Amino acid sequence: MSSPEFERLIGRLLIATTYLAVAFLAIGVGLLIAAGISPLAGGPPLDLEDVVEGVPALSPAAFLWLGILAVIATPLTRVVAAAIGFARSGDRLMVGVALGILVVITLGIVSALIAG
Repeated sequence: MSSPEFERLIGRLLIATTYLAVAFLAIGVGLLIAAGISPLAGGPPLDLEDVVEGVPALSPAAFLWLGILAVIATPLTRVVAAAIGFARSGDRLMVGVALGILVVITLGIVSALIAG
């Protein structure tokens, strides 16, 4: 796959994840309003189990957290896609850079989870 084709594919992936995030956030805000809850009232902490159980129950918090997680996942998706593209083109240095970025992000998430 040529570089311009790969960049277009990554662009479409980023657009799709952005639309998905906006859709989840819009559904969450709509459910908040329908339940009579102010979107400014604050929210519950992130609990992945509550998110999974809350989606079928149409929990506003579950959809809001899905939207936030999708927003967070968007740049991560770009880094992973870049690593794959560099690996396919044989650019070992850039694969290493992309993997290094993923390690730094992972360390940040792990340290936040340990501290929190």
